[in-house]
Amino acid sequence: MSRYFSEEHELFRKSFQEFLQKEVVPHIDKWEETGTIERFIWKKFGEMGYFGLNQPEEYGGMGLDLFYTVIFLEELQKVNSGGFAAAMWAHAYLAMTHVKVEASHELKEKYLTPAIEGEKIGCLCVSEPFGGSDVAGMKTTAVKKGDKYVINGSKTFITNGVYADFYVVAAKTDPDKGNKGMSIFLVDKEFKGISAIKLNKLGWRASDTAELAFDNVEVPSEYLMGEEGKGFSYIMQHFAMERLIMGINAHARSEFALEYTMGYMKEREAFGKTLDKFQALRHSIAEMVSEVEVIKEFNYATAKRLNDGDYVVKEASMSKLLATKIADEVMYKCLQFLGGYGYMEDYPLARMLRDSRLGPIGGGTSEILKEIIAKMVIDQKEYKPAAK
Repeated sequence: MSRYFSEEHELFRKSFQEFLQKEVVPHIDKWEETGTIERFIWKKFGEMGYFGLNQPEEYGGMGLDLFYTVIFLEELQKVNSGGFAAAMWAHAYLAMTHVKVEASHELKEKYLTPAIEGEKIGCLCVSEPFGGSDVAGMKTTAVKKGDKYVINGSKTFITNGVYADFYVVAAKTDPDKGNKGMSIFLVDKEFKGISAIKLNKLGWRASDTAELAFDNVEVPSEYLMGEEGKGFSYIMQHFAMERLIMGINAHARSEFALEYTMGYMKEREAFGKTLDKFQALRHSIAEMVSEVEVIKEFNYATAKRLNDGDYVVKEASMSKLLATKIADEVMYKCLQFLGGYGYMEDYPLARMLRDSRLGPIGGGTSEILKEIIAKMVIDQKEYKPAAK
């Protein structure tokens, strides 16, 4: 036991590991090849309660502490499919978090409960073709017309964008006010005027990443989530969670890669001895394990603060910045330790290298995170949560 994980946490970890090995791992290679995660697995996740770990019991969730989520994220990295893992956590912690916090009771009953059950799949739509990390510069608009809003614009790099049954969409309700004129809407896939194109990616092959177009999509006014004009604050508030998620993913996949590589080194012989007996390789492993352990401990401490209600935007940004950088270095070196076998698709490191590379890009690039951190530590800028 540690100061972060109880016996109940560890029992959950063991049961989730067994579930993944039985229900997910046998299908991963097929999903990676086809680029489509079959619908049945979402329902199995829902039946087991995995989408409701941090959701309110009122809507079918379990209301558990954040370290159940940490375990959920860590174990998903060990099935060796960044795309599958992303599809699951983007649904549960990007789309569903907005619905949980900002949606009305009626929308929660209609969308959050089925999302927890795995019956409906959600996605978060913020990034745009010409915006990327510049959230405030988005062009998508939502114009009020009577008892409806009419949404026009496009979104890109949207995880679950093709699978989704509902979209959490950020749009400008008052473009003249910049980021203070942004709002958040829940958009049902059945609303007319929505089209999706699946993007072809270097990694995360199992997940569908879409470019979405909204052409005069009429959204009932009750599908506005939270208050009009508060959308930017809502997005920023949840970015801390997203960045910490990606930091946790990074330390978990690094551990998985190192564990596999050390196992390989124990068996592979060169010049009359196994690879784990060569000092240069041993010291490289020691350095990598040390870096991963340090960032993992930082991630746990940040998760504890977030669980306690602190606004950890600085720490979460630091987590994602450093953990994803370390993970990329670990993947590169571990692949090198496998030599020619590391370059073969029959071994896990080739896929892990591709999947890991999205870490410093998605959810705010490392360059953007450096500027956010610089503003906080040099300019003494304070980021505050959205006013409730």
